[in-house]
This record gives sequence, C-alpha cells and structure tokens, in this order.
Amino acid sequence: MKRLMFIGPSQCGKTSLTQSLRGEALHYKKTQAIEWSPMAIDTPGEYLENRCLYSALLTSACEADVIALVLNADAQWSPFSPGFTAPMNRPTIGLVTKADLAEPQRISLIAQWLTQAGARQIFITSARLIEPRAAASALNNSGLDAVLDFLHSKEPLCLTK
Repeated sequence: MKRLMFIGPSQCGKTSLTQSLRGEALHYKKTQAIEWSPMAIDTPGEYLENRCLYSALLTSACEADVIALVLNADAQWSPFSPGFTAPMNRPTIGLVTKADLAEPQRISLIAQWLTQAGARQIFITSARLIEPRAAASALNNSGLDAVLDFLHSKEPLCLTK
C-alpha cells in the first residue's frame, strides 16, 4: 500500500481520514506535530497556515508515496498556491471533505483549487449520508473506498497527466 501524506488547513478532516484509513475508531484529537504511521503521514494544519513551517512539509514529503491535499467543501478560499506540490516531487491527489456541507457547484470550485495546486485526481468525501444509499464519509467509510483502491493499486505513479 502506498503511504499517503495529508496536507490541509486546520479542521479540514485530515486526522479523521487518517484514523479511518487505519481502521481506528474516530475520536477528535488535535494534531500537534507531524504524526507518522506505515500508511499515513498526518500533518497539523498550522504547518500549511504558517509559511515558516513549509520546510517541514517538504522534508516530510520525501517519506510519502503520494501527497493528499485536503480541503473541506465549505472552504472560503484556497490555502494552496498554484503548483503548491511541485517542489515535493510526489504524485498528488485532492480530497474534498465534508461534501454534505456544500452545493455541487461549490465542490467543483474546491476541486478546481486542488487541481491548480497540483492534484491529478480528486476524491470527494462527506461526514454524513446525503441519501441513504449514496454517500461518502470518514464516519461511514463511504468515499474512502476509492481512495483505498487507489492506494492499493499496483499501477506506477506518475507525476504528470
């Protein structure tokens, strides 16, 4: 399985995604420092929000197979500059979390921001079921199946489209 590094602002769902991917029970825990596990690298939102800490993100990215840019669907602006992940030299995916909080047009805008930052593939997740049969969430694991399939795939990773 590929090792995923989560980068995103505070409160966007990085730790919940990490706990779900590990199969752990979800519990709120403020990430204070970069947390390493065999399948994920969980970074505090402050590392993205404070440019002085970008060097920690860059050096940690060397240990990841894939970078995951995480942004919640109700975000008002993108913390990622265009080409944000280029210096990390790793394939990048985008994760839109909390999709139940936004309209489809808003989710498309968030996906566009993630693509501009370097994401080559976008995954949508949500905290609650929108409809009884269709949903995506860290709480019910829907939306994460596609991410897990991607992480388990044997296809070689490519930095470009």
